[in-house]
Amino acid sequence: MKFSVLDLAPVPEGSDAAQAMLNMVDLAQRAENLGYHRYWMAEHHNMAGIASAATSVLIGHVASQTNTIRVGAGGIMLPNHAPLLIAEQFGTLATLHGDRIDLGLGRAPGGDQAVYHALRRTGSDDLPADVHELMSLLGDPQPQAAVRALPGEGTHVPIWILGSSLYGAQLAAHFGLPYAFASHFAPAALEEAAYIYRRHFKPSTKLAEPYFMLAANVFAAESDEEGAYLRTSMQQAFARMQTGTRGKLPRPVKDIDVAIGERMRRSVEPMLRVSATGSPETVRKHLESLIEIHEPDEMILTGQIHDHAARVKSFEIAADAMDQILAAQSSASINPNPRR
Repeated sequence: MKFSVLDLAPVPEGSDAAQAMLNMVDLAQRAENLGYHRYWMAEHHNMAGIASAATSVLIGHVASQTNTIRVGAGGIMLPNHAPLLIAEQFGTLATLHGDRIDLGLGRAPGGDQAVYHALRRTGSDDLPADVHELMSLLGDPQPQAAVRALPGEGTHVPIWILGSSLYGAQLAAHFGLPYAFASHFAPAALEEAAYIYRRHFKPSTKLAEPYFMLAANVFAAESDEEGAYLRTSMQQAFARMQTGTRGKLPRPVKDIDVAIGERMRRSVEPMLRVSATGSPETVRKHLESLIEIHEPDEMILTGQIHDHAARVKSFEIAADAMDQILAAQSSASINPNPRR
């Protein structure tokens, strides 16, 4: 099993987007050295706490500052764009950086209704048709086609379907594409979506068998108490989303109930259900449990942590935990009936 990073380039309170981008490159380079397989960024708009709005630009920047780790979008909100434009952007990235670029696709606007209108979305709102068009544009060259992605055609940039509902699962299964579920913030349909994707998957030239990626938050530190403390930034951010008072990523607090109230804390807690929080041992157990329950083919880990050094440390602990889990799985596979 591979494990990867989802980074939203968080902009913490007291900092700015420029520093967030420097932090992003630093984390990507460290993730590469720690054995993470992919480094994905997501398209969000009009959010002071997220610096990854120009996703393809940042993908190119991170790819130029790393050597081996795959870099991509988790994801591009395809209805915001013409498929030709995305094919040209990611075809250009693949031409520059070779087979290191991934293209994950979602269907949300990446913002509220004001963003929806500001983007002047003129797409067909027919995501299956747009996905098919994009696959064709990035596929084998079609010299007789009236419109070609140049660069783009022939690059065969791997396409993923992302989602937090059953729709994405059905779409990924229909096209025979890998599927990533956004369980790090919307885990309600996780179990059913994974089942539908695997049950209805149609083998394709891209993929012979279903490939399911599970997203999980990680707030790892030297102790359970410190991990819970780091987690309060994300709890506050979710609370602000619910009250329409978004801003930069909040500083962590000692008592989350004092900061947002017990009722709000109970309201946002289900959104963080798929998380590993605490000491190295606790985080390893949480991740091990998630893998045992959901049997993903790959884990993608994220964590909105205010302090960059603490965020780096969290990903270091998570990488070590994943290494331990995979080593144990490998040992069990080699020797399934060890002598007692």
